[in-house]
This record gives sequence, structure tokens and C-alpha cells, in this order.
Amino acid sequence: MFALFLSGCKTRAIAPIAAGSLAADRVKILSQRQYDVHQQLTIVNQGPGQPEKQNLWVALIRDFPPYQTMTSMVVSPNDYQVVVDEYGNHYAEFDFSNQPAGTTQTVKIDYRVTVNELAYDLSGCQGELPQVFNQPELHIESANPQIVALANKLSQGKGTVCQKARSFYDYIGDTLVYTYNGANWGAQAALGPMGADCTEYTDLLVALSRAQHIPARYFEGLLYLDGETSSLARIEHAWPDVYMPGAGWVALDPTLGRVQVNRDTYFAHYTPDHIIVTMGVNPSVLRGGDYWTHLYWPGNSATIQVTGNWKINFVDHAG
Repeated sequence: MFALFLSGCKTRAIAPIAAGSLAADRVKILSQRQYDVHQQLTIVNQGPGQPEKQNLWVALIRDFPPYQTMTSMVVSPNDYQVVVDEYGNHYAEFDFSNQPAGTTQTVKIDYRVTVNELAYDLSGCQGELPQVFNQPELHIESANPQIVALANKLSQGKGTVCQKARSFYDYIGDTLVYTYNGANWGAQAALGPMGADCTEYTDLLVALSRAQHIPARYFEGLLYLDGETSSLARIEHAWPDVYMPGAGWVALDPTLGRVQVNRDTYFAHYTPDHIIVTMGVNPSVLRGGDYWTHLYWPGNSATIQVTGNWKINFVDHAG
């Protein structure tokens, strides 16, 4: 017997192309910000016994050019193995086997991260598209007839990839109703009346793009909340980028861009309050979870509770 616990907000078998595939003359770094990020996970064995085997996998913030640089990382306890998945995401794997009943294990990770504010020149949006990140998968139902029909409709009269992506972005902002659900229902569900949060906003943007054979990627990470964004999203956040010829991977955030006054701010503009943790909507190591996942067995030996939280502190403008 075994028990599997998955975490908090939410492609399989496709190799990512270089993270920084951008034309140098088409993207500009406008500014930089530094953050201290603290993550803490607490594992409590409520008994009555102890698990024979217990593992915790925690996604690690890493360098992801041109978006961010991880300048320092301190992990406690330091007895862990680094695991890398199919997207290049990194994880710390902890072995907490035989944790006695009534005891607590704590994992703390502290980062210093520099995030770039990026602006993109989309004036030359012509050229070939790479054959990556363009297939349907769980939550990204880009072959679904409803998604395909909508993508075709929104693409009518749009001569470039950039125009199509903007059409998808505007449609999502104008149509979806934001409702936090704490799960990932997928792109098709976002078209229904149940509401959507950052995961469905991102799923739908990625699915509509892939339905038009435009590569699009899914990111899960953190959002530094200030007076403007705290009412629009949560600290655990998801957003996409789309491959646009001439510029490469171009960032956008349909969740934050749903407010009309913010529409241009979050299209082809990477605001330096986004911190990437993982790429991919379904990374294999997380087994359907987000940020971390926990596994122990035999499942009838103990009841183990895992909780986690994040703190982000703005340090300084780095440039």
C-alpha cells in the first residue's frame, strides 16, 4: 500500500528547445529586480506507526534565460538528491523514511533571484516555427473540435502569428470569468460557465496557439504581489509564452491582462514580478501535483500531513 500527496495552484515526452531562443535585437531588458524567496515545507507524522519508505520532491528555482537568474540557493536539510525531468526542471528529492510517529520534518529553501523586465519587438513577425510544444496533452486539448473551431475563428483575417496570439489573448481576457478553484480543469473546461483561474487562462491560451500549430509553453511559478496585482492573482501563479517568429519565445499573462487597462502591459512584455519554478503543465516528477509532491508507504502505517508556504521579499532594483 502507498499514499500520494500532491501540492497547491497547476508535455510530456517533448524535449524543450533552448530556454533563451530569442533574437537579440528583438528583445530588450528594460530593468531588473532582485527577490529573496523563502519556501518551507513541514511533514508531520501523526502516527500511529512510521512509514517504511517516504520521499518528498520539491521543484527548485533555477536559471531560465532570458527571464531570470538564480544567484544563490540554500537548502536545509542538505542531504538530498537532484532530479531533472523531461523539461529540464530541477527537483530536490528528500528521503524521510522511518520518520517516527509524533515527529516533524522541516524543509527550508532560500533563494536570491534576479528577474528581468523584457520588451519585445514584434514588427517582423514572419518566419518558420520550430516543431516543439505544439501537440495536445492533458489539460491542453488543442485537438479538441471545440478548441480547433474557436482557434480557426479567432485566426480569421490575422496574417501573422503575433496577430493570432493577440487575438487569443484578447478573447480570453474578454470572455473568461476569473474564479479561483485551486485545481486545473483544462482548456476546454475554461469555455464553460464554471469560471477559471490562472491555470485555465494559461491552458486555453496554450491550446488555442497549438491548435494553430504555434508553439506555446506553460509555466508555473510565483508572482510577487503588490498593490496592483494582489487583487488579480495569488502568489502561486501560472502563465504562458508563445513562439513568435523574429522574436522567439514571447511572454504574456492572460490572467493579469484580463483587465482592459492592463491588456497591453502583459502582452509581449515580461513584468519582473514573475518567478519561474517549473515549465510544463504535467511534469512527470510531480505526478500531477504542483511545486512539490510527497509519497510514502505502507499507507496504513501512519497518517502524514504535509503543508507548505512561500514568502517573497523585494530586495532591490538590480539594474
